[in-house]
Amino acid sequence: MARNIFNQPPKENTEATPPPPAPAKSSKLPGSVGGLRDSLREITANSIRDIDPDQIDMDGLRDRLVLEDNSIGELAESIRKHGQQVPIMVRPSDQPERYRVVYGRRRLAAIRKVGGTVKAIVRTLDDDASLIAQGQENNLRLDPSFIEKAIFIKEMQEAGYKPGVIQDALGLTRQGVSNHRVVIEQLPDELIRLIGPAHGIGRRQWGDLAALSQKTSLVDTARETLSLVKNDTPSFERFQSVFDAASSKVRGVAKRKSPSQSRVVKDESGAPLATFAIDGRSVAIKITRKDNPEFGQWVEENAEAMLRQIFDKWRNERGSGS
Repeated sequence: MARNIFNQPPKENTEATPPPPAPAKSSKLPGSVGGLRDSLREITANSIRDIDPDQIDMDGLRDRLVLEDNSIGELAESIRKHGQQVPIMVRPSDQPERYRVVYGRRRLAAIRKVGGTVKAIVRTLDDDASLIAQGQENNLRLDPSFIEKAIFIKEMQEAGYKPGVIQDALGLTRQGVSNHRVVIEQLPDELIRLIGPAHGIGRRQWGDLAALSQKTSLVDTARETLSLVKNDTPSFERFQSVFDAASSKVRGVAKRKSPSQSRVVKDESGAPLATFAIDGRSVAIKITRKDNPEFGQWVEENAEAMLRQIFDKWRNERGSGS
């Protein structure tokens, strides 16, 4: 079971509101001084601060394919009318008076459009805890698509995060992480960028598209196909268009490489002996018993010996010619 670093929060405007962090444990001082110190620490730990967005660095690993999209504008308009309802989370940077965003990148981008300060919970987290917070909050707020999770997993692994941290960040089992990684390794980055997050397209469909990459250039196909669709076409439709075009290309290549041929072999008098059929997978000789019952019976009894003789003749001819 993946560990959850904060309890399930209530949802508002599709964004989960994380509860305030627990106050840091400390050794109590004796008497009223110790009680006052603990109270101040608790207030500080649970407070939400107003921070200038310019003090916050938008770093960290990608967990979303699209950030500056139409929804950012819609979110900015909502914040302009109703204010920021859900705080973001940041952690102190190595530089004084600066912070690094943990989660809430869309909210931060929207407030930068609106102007003013951003409401933020400040927590001191190491890289592992920050990553887990980012992944869990994103899953609670808006479930990322399969390919977005796969990209996030790939970046976490390349950044050197341990398997347990990756599993906790996305609430996946070891096998679930492996399933995402197997698919993402076969897909070019440009192809994913051209298609987009494709919500609703799962592992099997992305896996089927990845399998086609061995037979045709998916990037070239995507460029050709998507140049003919509108820019605002939903990404799951863009995926389907690319998949259909790539499948059609692969089928067309297979037909061109493997034309089916068939001809009738006749005896000296012109009577049919057999049908000789060739395609990309086999060579077949078909003798119709109705036309040549006795010959068909003889071939059936001597086929193995005849085939060995033909094979030996082919091998000797190939050897003498080399």
